[in-house]
Amino acid sequence: MVKRFLITTPIEETWPSDNEPVLFLGEWCKLYRRKERWEQLGTKTASYHWDDRVKLAGDYRYLQKLHEILLHELSQRLNQLHQVDHSVRYWRIVIGPWLGYFTQMLFDRWFMLQLVVEGGLVGTCKIVDRDALSLIPNDMGDFHQLFPNDVWNEAIYGQLLEKYWSDSIEISRIDGSDENPCAVLPYNGWKQSLRSAAIGLINWSNSIVTRESDYFFISSYLPAQFEIALQFRLGQLPQLWRSKSVPKVKPELSWREWRLNGGNSGDTGFERVVREMIPMHLPTLYLEGYKQLVASTIETSWPKQPKAIFTSNAYSADDFFKVWAAEKVESGTPLVIGQHGGNFGMTPFAFYEEQQIKIADRWLSWGWSDTARPNVRPVGNLKGFGRTVGYDPNGGALMVEMTMPRYSYHLYSSPIAGQTLDYLDDQFQFIEALPSGLHNQVMVRLYKNDCGWDQKDRWLDKFPDIQLDDGVKNIRQLIQKCRVFISTYNATTYLESMCWNIPTIFFWNPHHWELKDDATLYFDQLKSVGIFHETPDGAARQMKLVWDDVSGWWESPEVQTARRLFCERFAHIPDEPIKEMLHAMENSHHGIA
Repeated sequence: MVKRFLITTPIEETWPSDNEPVLFLGEWCKLYRRKERWEQLGTKTASYHWDDRVKLAGDYRYLQKLHEILLHELSQRLNQLHQVDHSVRYWRIVIGPWLGYFTQMLFDRWFMLQLVVEGGLVGTCKIVDRDALSLIPNDMGDFHQLFPNDVWNEAIYGQLLEKYWSDSIEISRIDGSDENPCAVLPYNGWKQSLRSAAIGLINWSNSIVTRESDYFFISSYLPAQFEIALQFRLGQLPQLWRSKSVPKVKPELSWREWRLNGGNSGDTGFERVVREMIPMHLPTLYLEGYKQLVASTIETSWPKQPKAIFTSNAYSADDFFKVWAAEKVESGTPLVIGQHGGNFGMTPFAFYEEQQIKIADRWLSWGWSDTARPNVRPVGNLKGFGRTVGYDPNGGALMVEMTMPRYSYHLYSSPIAGQTLDYLDDQFQFIEALPSGLHNQVMVRLYKNDCGWDQKDRWLDKFPDIQLDDGVKNIRQLIQKCRVFISTYNATTYLESMCWNIPTIFFWNPHHWELKDDATLYFDQLKSVGIFHETPDGAARQMKLVWDDVSGWWESPEVQTARRLFCERFAHIPDEPIKEMLHAMENSHHGIA
C-alpha cells in the first residue's frame, strides 16, 4: 500500500513536490479554486466516515451520552476553580453549547486521523508550529468564527497527531509564528466602542421604565410591533433590550494545567483525548475571565428579579446573556426559549434542539409537541406572527440555497462537510431538468455565508446566464415578485412560505435530511400533492407541470388541505397569537424542575 503525504491545511508551504502521492484529509481540499492544483498532484481523499449515515446516527447517540458525562465533570471542575457551587443546569446554560460543539468536532477530526494513520495510508505530514494559546477563543461568539477556519482545523489535526500518533507518522514542522487564528476576530476598536455606547444608551433608556420584576425579552425573533404589544398585555412598558459586550481576556497557561477526571485512567480512546484537550480549548470567559464576566452581569441595568426570561437566539453564542440568565434561573426565574427556525421537531437527531429544550422551563414550538419532553409547548410560528406576504401569479421562480461549513460542527440531520457538494449537484440537476424556456425564469438566491464553497463561481460555470441574488436582500420582497417558491433544504424558508400560503415546491436528498417517523406522515401528504419531492428531477417536473397555472394548482382543495395539516404541525399561525404567548409566559413556571 502506498503511504501518502498527509495534508490537513491549505497553507502553501505544506504542499509536497509534484511527484509525491497525496492524501487530503481536511474538507478544505474541496475548495473550488484549488481543483486544478489537486488534479496536477493526483489527489486522493480519504473516505469520510459520516458518509455512512447509520454510523453518524450511532456516533451521535454515543456523543450525547458522553456530553452528559463530560458536562458533569466539567461543572464540578469549574465550581472548584472558581470557588462557587453552581448546579449542572447553570453550567449547561453557560458551557453546554461550546462543550457539545467541541466534543462532536473533535471526535470527527480524531476518528479521521485514526482511520488514515492506523490504517497505514500515510507516512509523513507537515504541520504548522504555533503557540497553542493562540487557538483559544475568548467566548462562544469567537468560537463560532474559529471552527469553520482552515487554520483552526489544521491546528486541531496537528495537536492530535503530535499527542497521539507521533510514533506512527513522520512529522515535520513549518513556522507559524506570524499566524494567529484569533487575530481575525473582532476585538475592541472604534466600531466596537461605538456599538457598545449605542447599546448602553438603549439599555439605560429601558432601565428608566423597568421594574425589577418585569418580564425580560431579548433576541426574541418576534416582530417588533408584536413584541411591544405583548409586553403591554403583560402589564409593563415595552423594553427592547440589547446584550452587552463581554470582557476580552487573554488565556494563561497556569489556568489550564489540569485534565478532567473520569473514565478509565488507562483508556487510550477518544474519551481520554477529549478530557485531555478540553482544558487547552475552553474559551477564556469560562476560565480566566469568568469572574469579570459575572461582575459585569451583576452591574447590568437588566431586571434583578424578572418574572420570566424569553429569548429565541441568545441561548448559544451570547455569553453575557447566558451567565446572567443562569444566575436568575438558579434563583427561580423561569427561562422560556422560542423556536427560531426550521428542522425542529422533525428530525431524529439534533444537538442544538436537545440543548435548548434541556435548559428551558418552557420551549415554545411552532406547532409540534413531544410527550417525552413535556416542557415543549406548541405556540406557533413566532417569526410569522402579524406578517402577511403575497406572490405574483405572473412572476418568476425564486430558488433559495444554503451552504454548510467545510468541516463538521454540531450534529443534526443535514449534509455534513463535503456532502455539501452532493447538495450543490442536486441544485444544478434541478436547473438542468427544467425546459430551456424556464431556465431564465429562475432567480437563485445564494446563501449569504459562502463558507468557502465559491457558490457564485460554481453556478456561473454551469449556467453563465443564471440570475443570482447575493442573499442580502429582504427575502419577503423577492417572494412578492415570484409565482413559485423553490426551497432546497430543511430549515426555515419553506415553513415561512407555506404559512404565508405562497405556492411552494421543495426538495432534498432524504439520505442527508433524515426525518423522524412521526413527521414522515406530514411530508408524505405534501409529496402526494406535488409540494415535496425527494429528487431534483421530480421537483423540476412539478414546476414544469404547474408553471402556466400555479394558482390553480396551489389553491386546489387537496393541496390546501395538505398544506394546512402540515402547517398546523410545523408552522402554525394561531388566530390569537398574543393570547397564546401571554398564556405561555404567565405559566412558564410550570416547566422543568
